Amino acid sequence: MADDRTRVPPYLLAIIGTVAGVLSGLFGIGGGIVMVPALVMVGLGQHRAQATSLAAIVPIAIVGAALFGRADSVDVGAAVVLSVGSLVGARAGALLMHRLSEVVLARVFAALLIVVAVLMLVR
Repeated sequence: MADDRTRVPPYLLAIIGTVAGVLSGLFGIGGGIVMVPALVMVGLGQHRAQATSLAAIVPIAIVGAALFGRADSVDVGAAVVLSVGSLVGARAGALLMHRLSEVVLARVFAALLIVVAVLMLVR
């Protein structure tokens, strides 16, 4: 992985974070669908963008869980099971991510977004 520690202006990061937060609260999305492409567009490499997005999503998830939990909108049992699976999956995914080149990773990510978009349109 190349060193892509591009200095992104904090105001751009704040804008990306705000948009991701609004969309996360509204639709339950944000990290992968909004932050990763935005971070790549402002100069981060695919690996760093995905890792940064994953780290940034933690506070979004905490706030969302608290707010939706207070509104009694969370299926706690399902959330616990999803969390356990996600912990295992995130480790496996992170290990796999580092074995892929930037180009391959970007293409696989783009393909995933297209598949998800098509499935959502059809359903």
